[in-house]
Amino acid sequence: MKWLVLLGLMALSECIVIMPLTKTKTMREVLRERNLLNNFLEEQANRLSDDSASDPKLSTRPLRNALDMAYVGNITIGTPPKEFRVVFDTGSSDLWVPSIKCISPSCHTHITFDHNKSSTFRLTRRPFRILYGSGLMNGVLAYDTVRIGNLVSTDQPFGLSLQQFGFDNVPFDGILGLSYPSLAIPGTIPIFDKLKQQGSISEPVFAFYLSTHKENGSVLMFGGVDHSYYKGKLNWIPVSRTLSWLITVDRISVNGRVIGCEHGCEALVDTGTSLIYGPAKLVTNIQRLIHAMPHGSEYMVSCPVISTLPPVIFTINGIDYSVPAEAYIHKVSNILCLSSFQGADTSKWILGDVFLRLYFSVYDRGNNRIGLAPAV
Repeated sequence: MKWLVLLGLMALSECIVIMPLTKTKTMREVLRERNLLNNFLEEQANRLSDDSASDPKLSTRPLRNALDMAYVGNITIGTPPKEFRVVFDTGSSDLWVPSIKCISPSCHTHITFDHNKSSTFRLTRRPFRILYGSGLMNGVLAYDTVRIGNLVSTDQPFGLSLQQFGFDNVPFDGILGLSYPSLAIPGTIPIFDKLKQQGSISEPVFAFYLSTHKENGSVLMFGGVDHSYYKGKLNWIPVSRTLSWLITVDRISVNGRVIGCEHGCEALVDTGTSLIYGPAKLVTNIQRLIHAMPHGSEYMVSCPVISTLPPVIFTINGIDYSVPAEAYIHKVSNILCLSSFQGADTSKWILGDVFLRLYFSVYDRGNNRIGLAPAV
């Protein structure tokens, strides 16, 4: 019996590919430390308004925000392989990195891809453009071999950035989307779907464990689930629409009082943001309940009151998921602490890393569902 258990564990370890992730300072944190955040937000609002008006063909991702991407990992592209640091993002589906031919200064503070040095590279003349909530990527579609650990996707479509704005201080080179094909640039296939097609993963599943405080310790796993990263059992939540990793939230409450989603609402489970986003009016109500006051573009509370603040409860598929003040309040000085709730022009909620550090998350494409369990 012991040998059977051991063989089972060995088979499990061979099926699951585990990628280490690193927790970094977000671009928002870097700009805040330099007292440049408010100026950046004003400049970006003006620039993005002009860009979207001048090019209606842009693929628009208004809620994708490079300001708040915190967890990064390494992939390689090309033959021989060139390493890039990317955000593994459940809120988008495209892969892109900067080209060596990129004309924007921000490209050359990051690793760039030289297609002339890859024997498996294939270029197209097709534009690849994405307008984010905090920036713009403008480039061209290409194909090459992409490796995530020992997973290999051959002839994988990806974007090469030739011009980009709003990515100057980000701690990553590019973005690797893990959402559904419907969000990808039309006619392309996301890397997870390509790996499924090629039979490279044993199960159409991936999962995230995001460590709470340490720089290291976070992981992304493909092809199965390592149960040592969570407590209890996984609670499965059906995806509300197979367009992205959207689920239905029954209600949001504080101190037993419903403060949002009274009749249910949609939420995106999103590894690509460190915050919790929601409709501006409802988020403002939460800020009042936790005694947060506006401070430029953000909301602050007095640090000594954290222990008195209530948890915010997200009830999902009949189960309460508590987010305590210690999780949604971030210390920026000895006196001022930052609220991690952010209002946006949206009817949806976005459950980012503040939520996902508390709950191990599994993304099951085979059954179109998300599993959540308390993280260890």
